[in-house]
Amino acid sequence: MIRKLAIGLFLLITLAVAVVLGLALLQPNDYRVERGEVVRAAPAVVHGLVNDLHRFPEWSPWQDLDPGMRVEHSGAPAGVGASYHWVGNDQVGEGRMTIRSSVPDREVVMDLEFLKPFESTSELTFTFVPVRGGTRVVWAMSGSNNFMGKAMSVFMSMDRAIGRDFERGLARLKDLAERATAPVDTPVGTAVDTTAAPVAPAEDSTEALLDTPAH
Repeated sequence: MIRKLAIGLFLLITLAVAVVLGLALLQPNDYRVERGEVVRAAPAVVHGLVNDLHRFPEWSPWQDLDPGMRVEHSGAPAGVGASYHWVGNDQVGEGRMTIRSSVPDREVVMDLEFLKPFESTSELTFTFVPVRGGTRVVWAMSGSNNFMGKAMSVFMSMDRAIGRDFERGLARLKDLAERATAPVDTPVGTAVDTTAAPVAPAEDSTEALLDTPAH
């Protein structure tokens, strides 16, 4: 009886593995995850926050998973060539982001490399589109779906899992950009200089007329 149960269990496990492998092979070879958010700030403001990887921990959706993660910056201070390398706990692993291209106020493209717990490469694209009252920011990740990725997709939708992270990150980016922007309706595409000196109050019109020399 025990032998029959063991054989039955073995066959059941073998069948389950075969089903998972079969479903994994049916998954698409490529993937793309995309989320968007409208930010009440000029494209230049939002682009500047994404283009400077030193600011990434301020809006990263993964920062809270390991506040003590080790971070190393290399390459350019910002823009093309800037690189961000992190090493953290099991939840964040180890990886690197490097800015490949950057178009002021319009787009930032990064190469994303996961090194641990498994190796994979992806492309991150941030686009900034002027809209009435601010900027529509779109965060997308795309890449090739290797076998490990396909197998994971059988149990969990990558779009749903990563999409939630993108939504949290965009919400934080929105808050950060809007707090750095003056609370006025500025023309679309106009950057706001929050360091500018306050404007002196206008001179009283009556006094100005009295001080004007008579002709």
